Amino acid sequence: MADTHIPEDLLALLREVDTPTVCNAIEVVQGQRGFDRFTKGTMQHSRPGDPPVVGFARTAKIAGIEPPTEDPAVIRSRRIDYFRSMAAGPSPSVAVIEDTDFPNCVAGWWGEVHVAVHKGLGLAGAVSNGVMRDLDVMDGGFPVLSGSIGVSHGFVHVVEIGTPVSVFGITVTQGELIHADRHGALVIPHDVIPRLKVAIGTVVANEAIVLRPAREAGFNIEKLEKAWAEFESART
Repeated sequence: MADTHIPEDLLALLREVDTPTVCNAIEVVQGQRGFDRFTKGTMQHSRPGDPPVVGFARTAKIAGIEPPTEDPAVIRSRRIDYFRSMAAGPSPSVAVIEDTDFPNCVAGWWGEVHVAVHKGLGLAGAVSNGVMRDLDVMDGGFPVLSGSIGVSHGFVHVVEIGTPVSVFGITVTQGELIHADRHGALVIPHDVIPRLKVAIGTVVANEAIVLRPAREAGFNIEKLEKAWAEFESART
């Protein structure tokens, strides 16, 4: 498991900035483009206006197209073990759940009941390639980023707990630091954490080189050329 010490000032900042900014800042720390531990493709967000979700991953795999073939007592016991695992570990935490039926998922794991339960257990939100439902009655303060929206729970059951999971092109190991919002999710590498706060400030300052004049009266191509040259020399 990754080191779970995150400075409080960095944690507060990560809850304010969007995931694309964090992605850019990771590349600033790494000194090059090419960081790729982020989701690929369009995902669904339960509450697009909510702040980002930040936390250490609690992982599991589910399935739901077909009924489970194991003894029902085993399935019930594993469900409780799943909740125990979700409640354990460092805080803040984020559920990262792989539906092994992807891309043909039908089982709504994330709905009114599970959102309330996971939020009550102290998790900050969820990232999944699976299905969510009950959008109008989900508790607030627990954003869900999912692969699709549906109506049924199918034959949903827990398959694995605490193992690495794959969600929209990224593999996530339990304990890794996750940042997610309406744009998608990413894994923040442990080795960038000490420099990430400064790097986020660098991203914001660099973008302001172009944004400030672009939003002022009298902006024209000459001012753009000047600002863009400065921007190009400053950015990663």
